[in-house]
Amino acid sequence: MHPSNIVLLEFHPERDDLCPGKELRDGLSVVLRMGQTLWVANDESISIERLSLCEEDSSGRSSFTQGHRQYALHDYFALPMPPHGETPDDINEADIEGLASDGKYLWVTGSHSLRRKQPKEGDGVKKAHKRLASVSTDGNRYLLGRIPVVEEDGAPSLARASTHKDKRRSAAMLRCDAHGNELTALLKDDEHLGPFLAIPGKDNGFDIEGLAIAGKHLLLGLRGPVLRGWAVIIEVALVDDAEEGWLRLAPVDDEGKLYRKHFLDLKGLGIRDMCIRGKDLLVLAGPTMDLDGPVSVLCWRGGAAPASECVVPADALERVLDLPFGQGVDHPEGMALFSCDGGSTEALLVVHDAASPSRQIGESTLVADVFALPPRGRPRSKGK
Repeated sequence: MHPSNIVLLEFHPERDDLCPGKELRDGLSVVLRMGQTLWVANDESISIERLSLCEEDSSGRSSFTQGHRQYALHDYFALPMPPHGETPDDINEADIEGLASDGKYLWVTGSHSLRRKQPKEGDGVKKAHKRLASVSTDGNRYLLGRIPVVEEDGAPSLARASTHKDKRRSAAMLRCDAHGNELTALLKDDEHLGPFLAIPGKDNGFDIEGLAIAGKHLLLGLRGPVLRGWAVIIEVALVDDAEEGWLRLAPVDDEGKLYRKHFLDLKGLGIRDMCIRGKDLLVLAGPTMDLDGPVSVLCWRGGAAPASECVVPADALERVLDLPFGQGVDHPEGMALFSCDGGSTEALLVVHDAASPSRQIGESTLVADVFALPPRGRPRSKGK
């Protein structure tokens, strides 16, 4: 399916410092719209970027080409690893893969995944073997937390702490260290997910790549593992710990469970992003392994507020869109509800990892795609 429109995103090149060796625009992993601003992150950085909307042009095309502002994660969270490693170019990335907002907070999650080194061109057999045997962790990837959203100059911004209606709100995260957090410690004994925590994300190991807010709970979509074709969503609840700046897991049901699992039959695909549309959950489904495609957007009716653990067969998922993808480039990685035709048509804004040169304009501008959504209540087709 071809996009119905495009959106221009403009970054300030001098703010690539928290993503050395790679431009911020080349590798967007997530996107979220809040009012007249767009929030994105690069999966190799330790920051969140805010872009502001310009007026639509005569063709109805929106451009987020004003006021690029960068929010360094270390200004809000006590991350276990410093911003830089042994050299300024060695970034202890957070691998941000999910953003969601409830109006009060911006929620953010890292991938929680291990990584395996990739052989490089020119490596001999011995060196290639050594790289492929090298598995490492980055403690900043275990970030799962929230930052207060405040209004600043008429636009949403972030604050380490704020007071609203005499109630203090502060940035806080689930406690973590260089090897995991409270959630991964709990999942080590899980019969489905435990064995995959020691496997790198791109090897079908544990890898969070979607975040959505379901009432007072969070939904965490997993790129991996995929179990016999079934993808997994973890539902959790986070509350303030006794010490400011920290969160802890809370029961998600009357039985005292600290998490619930939902299985979706995505026919072998993993979850690359999620967003709420009314009472439904839109799922961006793509390869769990390092492949180009296929990539589709599916709708789980009622998925925005599951009442209990669910097993959702393929024929209960509605296929909303089939997204185009490139060969080695332009991998759809993040999506957000948007609007086009002056707000009369609901749409999805899609950003890509490994952006192709054709998407890059000048030194700082990127082209993102907009796809019109079919009206609610009129499913395009069932998942196949």
